[in-house]
Amino acid sequence: MKQVVLYFPGQGAQHLGMLADLAEQYPVIKQTFEQASAAINQDLWSLVQQGPAEKLNLTYNTQPILVTASAALWQVIEQELGEDIKVIAAAGHSVGEYSALYAAGVLTLEDAVRLVKKRGELMDSAVPAGEGGMAAILGLDSEQIQAVCDQASSAGVVEPANFNAPGQIVIAGTAEGVAQACIVAKDAGAKRALPLQVSGPFHSSLMRQATDPFVEALNNAQWSEPVFDVYHNANNAVSTLADMQQRLVEQLYSPVNWIGAVGASSAGAELAIEVGPGKVISGLNKRINKELTTYPTGDSASFEKLLSAIKGSV
Repeated sequence: MKQVVLYFPGQGAQHLGMLADLAEQYPVIKQTFEQASAAINQDLWSLVQQGPAEKLNLTYNTQPILVTASAALWQVIEQELGEDIKVIAAAGHSVGEYSALYAAGVLTLEDAVRLVKKRGELMDSAVPAGEGGMAAILGLDSEQIQAVCDQASSAGVVEPANFNAPGQIVIAGTAEGVAQACIVAKDAGAKRALPLQVSGPFHSSLMRQATDPFVEALNNAQWSEPVFDVYHNANNAVSTLADMQQRLVEQLYSPVNWIGAVGASSAGAELAIEVGPGKVISGLNKRINKELTTYPTGDSASFEKLLSAIKGSV
């Protein structure tokens, strides 16, 4: 039995047509989408398969779709590998944390998609469109990024938002602050400074105004004890059930330290599984921990490789 850690992707992993090939093999995928769609009265599978892409990529659509996709893939993994793996921990990148909490039995699928639908709406409306943004800075370390943000802050709020991998850090803030930080970063030796196509300054202090209405949504969900440890973005640590809601509130305005998440959660794991569409997490993890192999699962070819890796060692 393999000791595994689960990782769940966040926004940016979605794409039109995702999971279509696997859905032909595993009926539980469409069944999971039907269950989630009923919870929020929205046809998520049609949006994933037919688009348009602009609608799929709206924050308040992307978030429930990603949680549903990860939930569906987790059910397939349990169906095919449940007796062959032992999950020792999990973590999710941003909204992926809700997928991890679903897999750990903390949240039902219905509550998870309702929460992230509300979360997406609040994040999207916290800062008016065009007034905030994010950018990926390549080639600078965390201390250099903090110095860049400090120097650029005279133009507007700008802060580190995602520590994705060594040399890949995302900043967030007002449009003016992020634009100035990109200039400063290039002057400081950054290889690239890439504005991201997102609707707001996620995981920055500008998201604090979304917290009060989100607390009410969290209070309306049902919470259960996790069956395995989930490491939270806000502090890269495991929390008690009583503290989980606070960690999710803090996540709205706190940076996602994915480097720290992988380091904290992977101790004792023989391999990692990326439970979601795409291969973003697998790519980041290669740069964070070269000794830990992460298997993506978002298409038939990738899933077959995972099955071979696990079944071949039983």
